[in-house]
Amino acid sequence: MMNERRYDIDWLRVTTIGLLLIYHVAIVFQPWAIFIGFIQSSESLESIWIPMSMINTWRIPILFFVSGMGVAFALKKRNWKQLLGERAKRIFIPFIIGIFVVVPIHYYIFQFYYKHDLSYAAIPSHLWFLGHIFSFVLMLLPIFFWMQKTNEKNPDNWFARLYRSPFILPIIALSFVLESLIVNPGIYEMYASTLHGFVFGFIAFFWGFSAVATGLKLLDTCLKYRWTLFVLSLALFVFRLLVYELKAPNYLMSIESATWIFAILGFTSRYLNKPSEKLKYLSEAAYPIYIWHMAFLYLGAYLILPFEMNVWLKLLLVNAITFLGSFAIYELIIRRVKFIRPLFGLK
Repeated sequence: MMNERRYDIDWLRVTTIGLLLIYHVAIVFQPWAIFIGFIQSSESLESIWIPMSMINTWRIPILFFVSGMGVAFALKKRNWKQLLGERAKRIFIPFIIGIFVVVPIHYYIFQFYYKHDLSYAAIPSHLWFLGHIFSFVLMLLPIFFWMQKTNEKNPDNWFARLYRSPFILPIIALSFVLESLIVNPGIYEMYASTLHGFVFGFIAFFWGFSAVATGLKLLDTCLKYRWTLFVLSLALFVFRLLVYELKAPNYLMSIESATWIFAILGFTSRYLNKPSEKLKYLSEAAYPIYIWHMAFLYLGAYLILPFEMNVWLKLLLVNAITFLGSFAIYELIIRRVKFIRPLFGLK
């Protein structure tokens, strides 16, 4: 039924945020980390960038896709004023708190590590994603509300029929390709605070909302063709690795991004659409952990990198501090202190 909760979508959001933490830790051990504002290890682990590059084409787009789905589910139970109020509490307030309270912490740690003069930095940093999501809600809400009402009155409209067709997959992929050709990003995987990240996110967010608004038929199609999509995605990645040394033309990167998203939607639909207490806990914890993880990542790098030890052990320890610290501040403070909960999007 349309109003049933889709646990696979919740699992996908939680898992993708978890991968994002691992991805950010991996950046610390790349020879270019300092150039994008990360504390950098003196010993690099460039080999780990191969699997990171495999997830790099879809890790952010699929979060936008899933966020659009979440708005569609929310709109089924709310009018537009209620939705705006709920999204402001859930997204905008944590975005502002993160900018002015959380982000400065990891920049202070960066300055301490490199012995820079200390300065206060109230900038979006890794929270740019939340700002984009709230912007998309504001921009697209009239269209979404109209689309929702149209689908309720006429479930068999042309857009719904399009979503029931397998041709929806190449159509969505084509929109990704067109964005890559028109915007023409210098680095395809550079989504943070770029025009490419904004436009691509806008498109993925729209398709995610539409997938739910038209009855979730897209997930049925992804489920049906999941193995074909997975093989195609893996082939595109191997081709990019062997022929282009991971730097394929943007149009190929966009096709690979689309096929990975479709394959992942298919497999999560098949195996993860079931409730659990663990999911209930992680769904609430995901955003606070995402907001705080960079502070603990930088703290882990500050504490561990100066020691003389195996670089793989350093990677493991920085990961452990990032995850344990982020979970600890959620579990011990954010989750339990009533006046703090709303500051990080919790009821």
